[in-house]
Amino acid sequence: MNKFRPQPGFVVKAYRFALDPNAAQQVAMRSHCGAARAAYNWAVGWVSASWWQRKAEETYGVPEAGLTQWRPWSLPSLRKAFNAAKHTDPRFAHWWAENSKEAYSTGLANASAAFDNYAKSKQGKRHGQKMGAPRFKSKRKARLACRFTTGTIRVDADGRHVTLPRLGTIRTCEPTVKLLTRLQAEKARVLSATVRHERGRWFVSFQVEVKQDLARVTRPEAAVGIDLGVKTLAVMADSTGEIRAVANPGHYNRARKQLRRACRVVSRRQGPDRRTGQGPSKRWEKANAQRNKVHHRVANLREDALHKLTTSVAAEYGTIVVEDLNVAGMLRNRRLARRIADAGFGRIRHQLDYKTRQRHATRIVVAGRWYPSSKTCSECGAVKVKLPLHVRTYECDGCGLVIDRDENAALNLAALAAAAVSGTGVAGDQDTAPAASKPRGADRKTRATARSRKATGGRAGGATLPHQQQTETRDRTQAEALTLW
Repeated sequence: MNKFRPQPGFVVKAYRFALDPNAAQQVAMRSHCGAARAAYNWAVGWVSASWWQRKAEETYGVPEAGLTQWRPWSLPSLRKAFNAAKHTDPRFAHWWAENSKEAYSTGLANASAAFDNYAKSKQGKRHGQKMGAPRFKSKRKARLACRFTTGTIRVDADGRHVTLPRLGTIRTCEPTVKLLTRLQAEKARVLSATVRHERGRWFVSFQVEVKQDLARVTRPEAAVGIDLGVKTLAVMADSTGEIRAVANPGHYNRARKQLRRACRVVSRRQGPDRRTGQGPSKRWEKANAQRNKVHHRVANLREDALHKLTTSVAAEYGTIVVEDLNVAGMLRNRRLARRIADAGFGRIRHQLDYKTRQRHATRIVVAGRWYPSSKTCSECGAVKVKLPLHVRTYECDGCGLVIDRDENAALNLAALAAAAVSGTGVAGDQDTAPAASKPRGADRKTRATARSRKATGGRAGGATLPHQQQTETRDRTQAEALTLW
């Protein structure tokens, strides 16, 4: 029995391992994931039925007091209603006992969270894009996942097997020693386990509460600015002026020839037709599996490269400065969308965020979305009014500095780490007088035009804002561009 007790200084981490299940275990895991989807759809239909009933009654002139009562969507309420209906509902009566109760609890918990997000979004209490009402999950498109919170959840002592409720002991494709040693030393406690099917393989992810062991970085006093790009994945400039560039691997671009060949083979086979109900042929399924294998390999290579990059950066510098890029807006540019998606800009910032906080307790600074890192001269601080995306060399009109555009932006981002102390945030003016005066309009948000939106696809310096945001106060200091993440 694990005698671990939660104490201050502990964090929740995830340990994910690839599984190697046999045929029977794969069928059981698919059944559990399907049960979670079925419970989710039942909860969505059960709650939504009262909504539609009330709307129908309102059209009949029924007074407010006589309308059907709202059905609650809290998890305890959904569990109680589901347990009462599963014995008589023809959708569950004959097979619900084949799976663990945790499978149905997973679907009900997801439905409860979906309704909560919808209600908070409608009330203006949730940040980000507005959430719509929960919809039914399709059997063809739904992700296969199931979460276990009770029962036998164990990492076996041999380091090559895990045990889950109703699924039994499953072999792993990789050793589990990293988690097993912590559990045996009573320095960790397993909270839950999630089984998921993605990229053609089964994975199990253990949510574990472990003691936070912070590792000291190599250069705690150094700061680095990271400018992301398409041709060069990242240009990094530290506080000492050293500049380093990381080439873009372009995994998807290199696999396009192989993908075209695989897609041609799939198109020549007899595939499924949902209009007529025709099923796919065996040769189509085999060719489709080969095509998916190429996609999965590209995704794995990209994830591995991004993890290696972010891990090395987080373990070296005490302060990391990144940009708040509008990646969703950049993907609307049809000429650059494929390369931007292949680079994985959003994943880089996400990984740097949790690696700096949980592994090294260092600082990450996020430059404001409208901070002109590319337009500002890293030597004198002068800001250009316009700098088209195709201009790759920065030429300062004030001091005559000629430098690569990305290197200039990285230097300015690195200087932002000291902006709160020096007050300027310009690379060449951290310990001197304030920066040179900016030309007219250079300290404002760039006005978005049809040409700039087409050229930049929503990146800083050319993104589109609603009219109310464009008419806000545009004068911003560089200190306001800082946002501690």
